[in-house]
Amino acid sequence: MKINGTAYRSVWVDPTDESSVCIFDQTKLPFALEILHLKTVDQVAQAIVTMQVRGAPLIGAVAAYGLALALDKDPSDASMEQNASMLANTRPTAINLRWALGRMLAKLREVPEKDRRAEAYAEAGRICDEDVAQNEAIGRHGLELIRDIAKTKKNGESINILTHCNAGWIATVDWGTALAPIYMAHDEGLPVHVWVDETRPRNQGAALTAWELGSHGVQHTVIVDNAGGHLMQHGQVDLVIVGTDRVTAQGDVANKIGTYLKALAAHDNAVPFWVALPSTTIDWRVTDGIREIPIEERSPTEVTLVAGQAADGTIQTVRITPETSNAANPAFDVTPARLVTGLITERGRSDASAEGLRSLFPEHTN
Repeated sequence: MKINGTAYRSVWVDPTDESSVCIFDQTKLPFALEILHLKTVDQVAQAIVTMQVRGAPLIGAVAAYGLALALDKDPSDASMEQNASMLANTRPTAINLRWALGRMLAKLREVPEKDRRAEAYAEAGRICDEDVAQNEAIGRHGLELIRDIAKTKKNGESINILTHCNAGWIATVDWGTALAPIYMAHDEGLPVHVWVDETRPRNQGAALTAWELGSHGVQHTVIVDNAGGHLMQHGQVDLVIVGTDRVTAQGDVANKIGTYLKALAAHDNAVPFWVALPSTTIDWRVTDGIREIPIEERSPTEVTLVAGQAADGTIQTVRITPETSNAANPAFDVTPARLVTGLITERGRSDASAEGLRSLFPEHTN
């Protein structure tokens, strides 16, 4: 994707310093576009924890480079295993993180220490390239859904799509998951319009999705998180597409907190609710998402404090709750498969069910 006409990925190795991994500081968007140069595995871990880098596919890719940075300093078995474990524990819900590190370890354990650094960078690069290809394929399969809706519209009438949180290119290496079909539809000339949930408490929709869509020229409107049901009741949402941080073998979907409520509203109003994901987001070991997926509990200050741009252009943080009030901050919820119309993967679309997933990924049939 492009920013001001220049093509970027969301993570890349500095061409002038191969021991520096570059990312956009997502905590500064949309008010500033800053590039961070990560030079140590500890810096990578910190960037993941603080959500300077976020999005399930992207944190897996960045963590892979983090392990490569660790091996740049110490390629021993002990260093590799310890740093992989440390990175895996930075965020508990997104399965891509553990998948990417598991793949790196499986590859590197067979490589002599003297060759590990080079092979680690190469494998991390392959993970990134595969993510881009998967997301582009997701876009093509999801585009068919938007084309079908376009056929039911009067000439020039908007196709209204609602999305939650940010599942665009800034959350992956490129293209995005939920937003990939939207970008392709827009580029094809279809009149798409996106309802963007603000996505409290960190406002990834208002800050990141709106920034992405605006940069690409896609028509969009930011709405408060609780407006989606109202819009559906009045026929103003044709389709919901969201991303996900983990999908179970039975089709349950863990995504940003508030997704479950959107699914309930969509179900009640007969609005199709689709989830876009690469296969690396499927946790084949888990069947019951509500019981088995660990839900990250983040700092209460993300709820009690909010940051924004003041009239003078400075970024300020203000309190929005009484100082004596407690706050809870579960970062994700789980939407049961029964509420999901279907899954959009790089291999095609399927029902959100064990049978549907096995039809696309027969190699995972028990």
